[in-house]
Amino acid sequence: MPKYKDIDSVLVIGSGPIQIGQAAEFDYSGSQACKSLREEGVKTILVNSNPATIQTDLEIADKIYLEPLTPKIVAKIIERENPDALLPTMGGQTALNVATKLSEMGALKDIKVIGSSIETIQRVEDREMFANFMKKIGEPVPKYRAVNSVEEAFEAVEEIGFPVIVRPAYTLGGTGGGVAKNKKELEEVVSHGLKMSLVNQVLIDQSVIGWKEFEYEVMRDRKGTCITVCNMENVDPMGIHTGESIVVAPAQTLSDEDNQKLRSAALKIIDALGIEGGCNIQFALNPETGDYLVIEVNPRVSRSSALASKATGYPIAKIAAKIAIGLTLDEIQNDITKETPASFEPTLDYVVTKIPRWPFDKFREIDRRIGVQMKSTGEVMAIGRTIEESFHKAIRSLDIGKEGFYDTNVTEEDLKYPTDKRLFKIYSALKKGWSIEKIHKLTKIDKFFLYKILNIVKFEKKLTKKSIKDPKILRKAKRMGFSDKKLAEICNVSERYIRKLRRKYGIRPAYKIVDTCAAEFEAKTPYYYSTYDDVDEVEVSDKNKVLIIGSGPIRIGQGIEFDYCCVHAALALKNEGFETIMVNNNPETVSTDYDVSDKLYFEPLTAEDVLEIIEKEKPDGVIVQFGGQSSINLAEDLEKEGVKILGTPYESIDKVEDRERFTKVLKKLGIPHPPYGIARSFKEAKKIAKKIGYPVLVRPSYVLGGRAMEIVYNDKELKEYIEEAVKVSPRHPILIDKFLEDAIEVDVDALSDGEDVFIAGIMEHIEEAGVHSGDSACVIPPQTLSKETIETIEEYTRKLALELKVVGLINIQYAVKNENGKPKVYVLEANPRASRTVPFVSKAIGISLAKIAAMLMVGKKLSDFNLKNRKLKHVAVKESVFPFVKLPGADVRLGPEMKSTGETMGIDKNFGLAYYKSQLGADMKIPTSGNILISVKDSDKGKIKDIVKKAEKLGFNIIATKGTAEAIKDVVKNVKVINKVSEKSPNIKDALLNGEIDLVINTPHGKRSMDDGYIMRRMAVDLGIPYITTLAGARAALNAIEAVKQGKINVKSLNEYHKEPDPAVT
Repeated sequence: MPKYKDIDSVLVIGSGPIQIGQAAEFDYSGSQACKSLREEGVKTILVNSNPATIQTDLEIADKIYLEPLTPKIVAKIIERENPDALLPTMGGQTALNVATKLSEMGALKDIKVIGSSIETIQRVEDREMFANFMKKIGEPVPKYRAVNSVEEAFEAVEEIGFPVIVRPAYTLGGTGGGVAKNKKELEEVVSHGLKMSLVNQVLIDQSVIGWKEFEYEVMRDRKGTCITVCNMENVDPMGIHTGESIVVAPAQTLSDEDNQKLRSAALKIIDALGIEGGCNIQFALNPETGDYLVIEVNPRVSRSSALASKATGYPIAKIAAKIAIGLTLDEIQNDITKETPASFEPTLDYVVTKIPRWPFDKFREIDRRIGVQMKSTGEVMAIGRTIEESFHKAIRSLDIGKEGFYDTNVTEEDLKYPTDKRLFKIYSALKKGWSIEKIHKLTKIDKFFLYKILNIVKFEKKLTKKSIKDPKILRKAKRMGFSDKKLAEICNVSERYIRKLRRKYGIRPAYKIVDTCAAEFEAKTPYYYSTYDDVDEVEVSDKNKVLIIGSGPIRIGQGIEFDYCCVHAALALKNEGFETIMVNNNPETVSTDYDVSDKLYFEPLTAEDVLEIIEKEKPDGVIVQFGGQSSINLAEDLEKEGVKILGTPYESIDKVEDRERFTKVLKKLGIPHPPYGIARSFKEAKKIAKKIGYPVLVRPSYVLGGRAMEIVYNDKELKEYIEEAVKVSPRHPILIDKFLEDAIEVDVDALSDGEDVFIAGIMEHIEEAGVHSGDSACVIPPQTLSKETIETIEEYTRKLALELKVVGLINIQYAVKNENGKPKVYVLEANPRASRTVPFVSKAIGISLAKIAAMLMVGKKLSDFNLKNRKLKHVAVKESVFPFVKLPGADVRLGPEMKSTGETMGIDKNFGLAYYKSQLGADMKIPTSGNILISVKDSDKGKIKDIVKKAEKLGFNIIATKGTAEAIKDVVKNVKVINKVSEKSPNIKDALLNGEIDLVINTPHGKRSMDDGYIMRRMAVDLGIPYITTLAGARAALNAIEAVKQGKINVKSLNEYHKEPDPAVT
C-alpha cells in the first residue's frame, strides 16, 4: 500500500533535555524517524530544545526548530509551517503531553496525528480510561482506583487493601510514584504524585510486588498486521521500575505456553488500540499461578524500544515512522538482511543484558534504594552467548571501576530492600554460603538467575595461580565472560601474564554478527559482538580505517554531548573515504545505530576489549578525543601497546591532567593561574590553605569532573572535608586551589591543526565562579566581557593550543576577576579533547566543530575549511537540567561538583528572550508576576539591592526572611517579612504549601544540612515552584522577565539563523 496521499509534511516532536526517565533513546528514535520520513519524500520539520542531539543537526530534517517544547511554542511552529501531520510518538512522554495539550487548545485542527491518535494516547495515559479499556477487551489489570485527592486515595485502599502502588498519570520514569504500606506513606506519596501529574490524577494500584515482569515490543501497520519484535525479562521482580531493572533478552524463564499467552495479549492490545507503529507493553506474571496482569502500555517508542532495536538489529523507530505515513510491514525492507521484509519477526541466538547506571556517586547523601520511581541516568547493554558472559560484559561496561562481580558486606536487609549494588550483594551472599532458597525468598528474583550467579561463584573457587595455566580452565573462564584483569585479580598474577597465556594457547575472541534472524539469512550490516567461540564472522578489509571509541553509559559529567561528537566523527570520516569503526556499549544512543559507522562493535570500553578489536581490524589510527573521560582514560594503555592515537598526542593529555606539569606549561607561556598546593595530610592542607588564603577549592587529585570537590572557608570546614569526604594520604593527595570569589567564569572551545587555531566559541557563564561549568548556564556571545578581556582570552587560547600540540578540539576554562579595578584573566583548566559544550557552540554558530576536528586528525588543515568568526545577530543561552525531582532528599544547591543530567538551549534576538526560552526548555517556568520569596546568605545581603529593586519595578511583591528584609528595607517600599521554616507558623513552609509563592531566590552557604534553606529549596522542587540559588541567576531571570514583558515570544528555525553554509558539510 502506498503512503497516505494527504501527508506531504510532518512535524516531529522531540523529547527535550536528557533527564532521568527520558535519555538519549529519543535522540536515536527521532533521528531515525526523520531520516525514514525523508527517504519517502516527506517534508520533515523537527522541534526540540536540546542542542546536544543529532536530530537537531540541519541535515537531519528539512526544518529544525531549537525551541522550548511547550504547547504554546509548538502551536506557533504549527501556525508557521502548516504541516499535514504531527508525529508525537518519537519524543517520549514529553511529546505525548505536548500533543495532548495542543489538541485541547484546538491547535491540531485539520492536522492528522499519526503513530498514535490523541484518543489512543488518552486511553493509555489516563489511568482510569486505560483500566476500563483493558477490561473492555478482556485483558486483566491490577485492582485500581483513579483518584484526584488524598481523601479519595484513603477510600480506595479500603477496597484494595495495603500495600498499594501509586502511579501518577502523564509522567515519565515513574515520577512521583511510590509504594505505600500504611496511611502515613499513602498521604505522602499521593500528595506528591498529584502535583507531578499533568492532569492531577494518580492511580492507586493493587500491589503485585514480587511477581515477575516481562515486556513485549510490538509493531502494527494500518492493515492490522502485527508482529512482536522482542520480548524482554526483568531480572528484578515487580516493584522495581523497568528502567531501574536489570533486563535480559530474550526472556529466559518463560515457558512456551506463557510466552504464547503474553504474546497473544500484546498483539491483541496493540490491535485494539489501533496504533500504527511501535508499542511497548509491560506484564506482571504470577510465578505460582501463571496468572498475568497488564501493567502498562506505551503507545510510542520507548527506552525499551531502543534496547530491543539494539538487541535485535530491528530498527523499530525507522519502521514505525514509515508505518505512521501509511506503509505496511510487508513492503518495508529489513535493512540488516536486505532480503526479508519488516514483517519477519527477529530471532536471537545470543543473550543481551541491560544494566542501569545510577548517579549515587554524585548524590552521596540520598537513599540508594531503588523502586517504582526511576533514579538511573543511563544504561549499558552487553551481548554474550550465555547469561554468565553477558552479565560479566555488562558489569565492566558500567565504568564503575569493577571488572566483574566483587565481594561486599551483605545483610538480609540489603537483599530485601535492593539498591544499585544488588547484583554484588547477591554474589556476596552466595559466596558466604547463603542458600538459593533464602536469597530467592528475600529478593523474589527467579532462581534461574541466582543459579547463574552461583555458577560464577563456584567457578571462581577453581581459579588459582596453578589452575589458570590449564588451557581448558582458561578457555572456560573466557567463555563465562571473565576479563583478563579479573582473572589476574583472582589468581594473584598480573593482567599481562593472563594475556600472554591466552595468546600462547590461541584463546582469542571471535566476533559474531547481530543479524535479526539467527543466521537464517546473510546479514549485510556489520554489527558485531565478541564471544570466545571458534567461528569468527568478521570480514576485515584493507581500506584506510579509523576506530572511534565511544563514551559508554550516560552519567552525570559524561552525557549525550560526547556521543554527538562520536557520531559526527564517524559521519565526517566516512565522507572522507575512511572505513569507520565504532566501539560503544550504550543502547540508547545514535552512535550505536548500525548505519552511522561502517562497522559497529557492541563491547565494553576496557583496554582488553578495545585492544582485541584493534588487533582484529588493524586501523590506521584510533580516536579517543570524542568519548569523554572514558575514552581518554584508555589513551595511556593504548599508547603503551603501540596503538596510534589520532589527533592530540597522549603526552599533551597527560601534561594537562598532571597539575604540576600543567603549571610549568602555564609559567612558560606567562599565563596566570590561581595559586595552589598539593597536600598529603591535614597538617599540609592547613599550611597550604593559610599560605594561599581562604576560601579554597579542594578536591581529590585522582578524580575529574568535579567529583568530591568543595569550596571551604576555614580550617574547621577543611578538617571536616578531609575527615568525611576523602581519605587524604601520601598515595591519595588532595589539590587545594585558591577560590576566586566573585569572578566570572568563561568556557572556550577551539579547533587547532597544530599550526593554526580557530576560536569557535567564547561562553560567558551566568552563574558566578564556584558552580561547575557543566551546571552553569552560559551565553554566546559574551554579554559583559570587555573587548580587551576577550582579546586576552583569545591570545591565551592560541598559545595553549599550540604549546600542547593540539590537533582537533580543546576546551579551556577561565576565570575573570576584577583586581585593583582591572579585569585579570586566570586559566582554571584545559581539556585537549571534545567538551560537553561542543554541540551547543556548533548549533549557536552554525559550524559542526566535531566534524572538522575529526578531519584535522586525519591530516586536513584549518585553511581547508575557510573558517571565519561569524558575527552573530542572535544570542544563544545554554541552561542545565537537574534531576532533583527524581532524587528525594537531594539538595538543589549548586557547587563545584556537577549535578545536571542534560541541557537545553534558548536562541533569540537578545539575551533576555534567549534566557527565558532556555528556562522554559528546562521546565523552569519563570513567572512574570506574583510573589517572590527572597532569603540569602549573610555574605550576599549587601549585593541584592539591585535585584529586589528590579523585581519591585517589574510588579512583583517581595517576601523576605527577617535578615534579608532588614538588608533591603531602604530600597523596597513594601517588604512582607516571613518566618523561617524552623520558626513559628505561619512560616515559609505554610506559604509554599498554600501556593502563595511564585518564585524562590535562596543562596545557600556551606555544606548541606537539614537547615531552613535546604527544606525551603527541597519543598520548591517537590511542589514544582521555580527556584534560583545564585544572585547572577536571579539577575538573568529578571532580565528575561523584563524582555518578555516588553515583547512577545516568537519562533524561528535554525535554518533561518544559519543561512551561511556549514564548512564541515560538503
